[in-house]
Amino acid sequence: MTPAPPAPNLGVGPAGFGVFNRVFSFPVALAALLAVLATLTVRSRFDDPDLWWHLKSGEVIWTTHTIPTADLFSYTTNHHATIPHEWLSQLSIFAAYKLGAYSGLMLWLCCLTSAILIAGYGLCSLYSGNAKVSFLGAFAIWLFGTAGFSIRPQMVGYLLLTIELLLLQLGRTRNPRWFFALPPLFALWVNSHGSFFLGFAVAGILLFSSWFDFQYGSLLAIPWDAPRRRTLAIALALSVLALLLNPIGIRQALYPLDAQFHQLIQMAQVEEWQPLELGNPRGLALLVVLGCIALVVIVRRSQLHWHELLILALGTWLAAGHRRMLFPFGILAAPVLARVLANSWEGYDPERDRPLPNLVLIALCLLVAFFAFPSRSNLARQVEQQSPVNAFDFIEANHLAGPMMNEWTFGGYLIWAAPDHPDFIDGRGDIFEWTGVMSEYGQWITLQSPPSALLDQYGINFCLLSPGSPMSHVLPLLPNWKSVYSDDHAVVFARTPAVHPSL
Repeated sequence: MTPAPPAPNLGVGPAGFGVFNRVFSFPVALAALLAVLATLTVRSRFDDPDLWWHLKSGEVIWTTHTIPTADLFSYTTNHHATIPHEWLSQLSIFAAYKLGAYSGLMLWLCCLTSAILIAGYGLCSLYSGNAKVSFLGAFAIWLFGTAGFSIRPQMVGYLLLTIELLLLQLGRTRNPRWFFALPPLFALWVNSHGSFFLGFAVAGILLFSSWFDFQYGSLLAIPWDAPRRRTLAIALALSVLALLLNPIGIRQALYPLDAQFHQLIQMAQVEEWQPLELGNPRGLALLVVLGCIALVVIVRRSQLHWHELLILALGTWLAAGHRRMLFPFGILAAPVLARVLANSWEGYDPERDRPLPNLVLIALCLLVAFFAFPSRSNLARQVEQQSPVNAFDFIEANHLAGPMMNEWTFGGYLIWAAPDHPDFIDGRGDIFEWTGVMSEYGQWITLQSPPSALLDQYGINFCLLSPGSPMSHVLPLLPNWKSVYSDDHAVVFARTPAVHPSL
């Protein structure tokens, strides 16, 4: 069994000052800095296109007290069956909106981002035993997390991934009973986000590695004692059963496999699913992190544990294949980075801590976070800059009706703002791929099929597109189609017989 690294000592100061020293310690001040960093990072990231359909799904669950298992929002899917694999996160998103409208949603994002960074800092401190160097690990999580910080269920999933790593480290180096917190964690996770599958892979790697006993140069594998290994195996077996605690059973537990192997059009077309370009800043950062770990291991003759190598390989493979997986790569790599650098900087000594300067720093952090939090008008302006707000107002004012063709990225907002206008397509790529709608739309929007064919097939009366869409230049050339509204963000086209007399 790998010996436990020295835990970061928060210490107790002189008699009578123990609680004060703990509350206003240097590690707490660093955590406050991370909360400020989180707020400053996400304050301008309010309007993610997928936010709106998650928000509407949460509202449906909140108001009907049921979890939908068929599509309710699009007229093209014919109420096809869905897999509500993120329903619990969606419910939390709507609860935040119910609490404070747009400000509540931004508070949700700030809190989740802060929680991921602070939990990551705690994980790195526990793993490395150096509370100072661990701030660098948390910074790495922030750097790669900027690829995915948004009001989406993945924030809940990656927070749970960080918590899982904490539990595994506590069970591995302290008391194996910590492993029994995994089944309830996975029961929560399977209803929140599909990243639970990654969590199983990480735990499986740890269990697999526990059988090995070797040392090849700087690569080290230390076997676990049998009771500890058996405890993790039992906990993982119970976790498999916990995955069935969801609305539809085994299909929800297997959803990540369907997303990876059967939703090929979405993987090919959506930008965040594209392979990582190593020449972009985050790709270079990935190489720097891996290079730093390798360099320290070689130059300083540090040891790299067998399970660390396997987890780094998994994270690198995922990130190289899909840009969105940079986020979990940061969470997986940060503890290893902090551990190999732990001896590069002296550790935190609570006896030399200065609570009063820490108090001042924490207070300043709270003030900065308070004043950096965006106002309601700022949030509304962000929505107007990213979503077809004014175009939708035009549609409503002029009573455009009938089947609508909409830009893919506009679909989510329309689900939320225009429930009386079922959309053609939106960010729920799975259901549109299952029904063939995504393929039809992709061929139409890229001019690979006759422009009028899809419009006639679905009896489309008006289209809501972005100005940069190729079809925005083609539609005015078609008979019986006319541009009736345009701004910097959206263009509305209508069949001329359906145009309102006032237009």
